[in-house]
Amino acid sequence: MKVIQVSEAKAYDPPLHYGMVALKLCDGALCNAKQFWCGLSHFLPGGGAEWAYADSPTEKLYVVLDGAITIRTKTETRIVSKGEAVFIAPFEEREVINHTNFPTSMLVIASNA
Repeated sequence: MKVIQVSEAKAYDPPLHYGMVALKLCDGALCNAKQFWCGLSHFLPGGGAEWAYADSPTEKLYVVLDGAITIRTKTETRIVSKGEAVFIAPFEEREVINHTNFPTSMLVIASNA
């Protein structure tokens, strides 16, 4: 067992993200996870992630812990709110933006593809 203190998590800069802070909670280096990594993202109003094109082989699960955020794929646009989760399949394009005037916190779990 490995307990991760969110208060001790280190910030990192994911590519194509803006107006947000990302904290790495678990990955191979932090907790010896082999199959996945996990982060906590805090999006300010207007913050988000630009289109991630169909070159990412990772599966992603976004769990909104507080607030609401718009997630758009090529086929669908959804506002995902506190207590909801959305799955992004490998090679699925997506865009994320906080269209609200309140911060949004989202747990991100992704496979190590």
